[in-house]
Amino acid sequence: FIQMLRGAKKRDILHLLRRAPEEMRPFLVEAAVATQSVASLAALSDFLDFSKEPKFLLEQFLYSAAFSPRPSGELLHLVLDKLDGKQLAPEIWETGIVAVGSLVGKLCQQKLCGLQQVVQHGLETILRGLQGAKQEPKVVIHLLALGNTMLPETIPILLGHAEDGPMAVTAAATSALQRFPAPHISSKVKRVMRRIFHQKRKSYDKTCRLAAAEILLENHPWPMDVINILLATSEMETEMATFLLLKVQNYLH
Repeated sequence: FIQMLRGAKKRDILHLLRRAPEEMRPFLVEAAVATQSVASLAALSDFLDFSKEPKFLLEQFLYSAAFSPRPSGELLHLVLDKLDGKQLAPEIWETGIVAVGSLVGKLCQQKLCGLQQVVQHGLETILRGLQGAKQEPKVVIHLLALGNTMLPETIPILLGHAEDGPMAVTAAATSALQRFPAPHISSKVKRVMRRIFHQKRKSYDKTCRLAAAEILLENHPWPMDVINILLATSEMETEMATFLLLKVQNYLH
């Protein structure tokens, strides 16, 4: 079906989307996103009205875009265009901004970061939204989007929120940091993770402390880090201590 859509003209794809039974439309939207031809994206742009379409169809479009294995810059441009300056339902906006992060990350993996202006625009949209977010849930959503980009230059921002933010913000930031490969887990990252795990500056949620410990243990751990984590388990509740002991055992094996 996707091969058929690749050879179709915009007007034919648009006609198909508009005339299809309602229960078939999510499938057609997903197929049009997967096609990523100029005609299919233009048809989607005309078809999807973010102020009118039912939420399930808009979410299907955004999920399909976010999970696209090799997205194009044109697909990111379409998502940004649909989100820009519009009054959207909160859940659609949240899904959209997280999808932008995923698309930026995958395009950068394809070495298109510096080649397509839309990629930089996508990253700036996330950063600008994070800077302007006043409510904790909005900060969390932007951190999730930023984590999806997997860009090393975002690590200092994530570290700041991980150490100084409220519980949900810290959890989102440490979770994002866990996704980075070992070469990007620098000594500075490890210092912050130690402060979080050992609660040097303030108390942290159990989930955040475990994430910090995992980052320390899974990225070329220093012997002293392993020793200090083991010593700390004596003061923890059984479940948390057992989890960390298993992590250390797995590392030793």
